[in-house]
Amino acid sequence: MEKAIPVILDTDIGSDMDDSWALVMLLNSPELDLKLITTATFNTDDRTAITAKLLQSAKRTDIPIGTGIKTLDKPVQVSPWIKDFDMKKYKGKIYSDGVDAMIKTIMASEEKITLISIGPVTNIAEALRREPRIAPRCRFVGMHGSIEKKYDGVPGICPEYNVIVDIISAIAVFDAPWHSMTITPLDTCGIVRLDGELYRRVKECKKPLVKGLIESYQIWLGGKGDEGRSSILFDTVAICLAFNEEFLEIKELPVCITHDGCTRVNENGRKIRWALEWKDLGKFKEFLVKRLI
Repeated sequence: MEKAIPVILDTDIGSDMDDSWALVMLLNSPELDLKLITTATFNTDDRTAITAKLLQSAKRTDIPIGTGIKTLDKPVQVSPWIKDFDMKKYKGKIYSDGVDAMIKTIMASEEKITLISIGPVTNIAEALRREPRIAPRCRFVGMHGSIEKKYDGVPGICPEYNVIVDIISAIAVFDAPWHSMTITPLDTCGIVRLDGELYRRVKECKKPLVKGLIESYQIWLGGKGDEGRSSILFDTVAICLAFNEEFLEIKELPVCITHDGCTRVNENGRKIRWALEWKDLGKFKEFLVKRLI
């Protein structure tokens, strides 16, 4: 096996559930060496605690967490899952300035870091502002935008959440001179859901990390019941793209972010690698389940 790829994960874990599924996938992917997790936007303290609880259940408190820029104090959707979790007893390293931790981790690395962005890019834009030299030292892999399809595979284009939450930061990040930039937009990630036997295998898994994932998912659902399926697992596609592109068709397109939060093909835009079509979505789902459990 080749040497594991050093990665940083920047995540808004705790709002939608896909970030948690993505983190579990990442932790179970030996191809990736997770150097740092930074929590992004809104109540980043709660997001840090959610991350810490998952890492503790995985016995991976060796992975440091950096608390990112806080933009709201109110709880996020999964916050009830951490109501009895005592961060004072958590044994892992927590950096209060996640942006600074991101910069230092990138600049100290002898290899290029793969920066996986699965939330609004507020932290990353601030890191670029403080230290522009990080961009050429990173491969950027993200879940952002909508090129030809909206949510649930509906034809058309729409503002995507990770872009529209902080459009100014998204423009700055997409304009930065990354070593490379590979994105899964809604076109591919907006239709990924586990159901039937695939979902059952995850739900019935007895490993503490997966049990914590499903427990937090039930809380996120708010008592509505899971109907035998997962929510849409957008962010798992970005994790896969960090080390494996075999399931997807990648196309280079010039794209600009417009001030309404859309990612539009424009000949004057920067050329970015976009995962626009699936080669085999079914095989990816099987691969995902194997990694999760």
